[in-house]
Amino acid sequence: MSRADAAAFIGALSLANPSPRSELHYHDPFTLLVAVVLSAQATDAGVNKATPALFAAAPTPAAMAALGEAEIGRHIRTIGLWQSKARHVAALSRALVEQHGGVVPHDRTALEALPGVGRKTANVVLNVAFGEATMAVDTHIFRIGNRTGLAPGKTPRAVEEGLVARIPADKLRDAHHWLILHGRYVCKARRPECWRCVAAAWCRYPAKTPAPDA
Repeated sequence: MSRADAAAFIGALSLANPSPRSELHYHDPFTLLVAVVLSAQATDAGVNKATPALFAAAPTPAAMAALGEAEIGRHIRTIGLWQSKARHVAALSRALVEQHGGVVPHDRTALEALPGVGRKTANVVLNVAFGEATMAVDTHIFRIGNRTGLAPGKTPRAVEEGLVARIPADKLRDAHHWLILHGRYVCKARRPECWRCVAAAWCRYPAKTPAPDA
């Protein structure tokens, strides 16, 4: 997809949703960080059901570290991979207290050094909590980048770099949300709903699906 078509594709998504927001529920950078770690291979809706009680019990890194792995696990048992996630949340909370004064760092290297935090999670935190124009490539965005021709790539990093290169700079921060939501609700994995895609005119997907009653 050319830069012009990529800009038009993103522009169409922006007109349909002028003020996109993360669907994860959070109160501050710390609760956002925990929610994103918990959302790996899980739905935002599932995470949002589990976190109110967890955040009420431990709203800060110090409180979460004191809560401990076992109690964290008790709150998040409904989330996939909860055992490893409880371990990561406890460990990253301790690291925040011991290494960063209980504050989530506004720094990619420091974020990625935290237990359970990779590039995608760091990008989400930098984007949502700190307002940076980063592109966090999850399964939805990876699929859209390849399916539509917006930014084909064999790895999430390749898709990320393609998107950053093609999307206009003034739309890059919000594009993270537009693409995730588009993949979640329209450009679905098994059967994309092409008939209601506002960006279909620029999409390179050759097997566009017709409306069910067509």
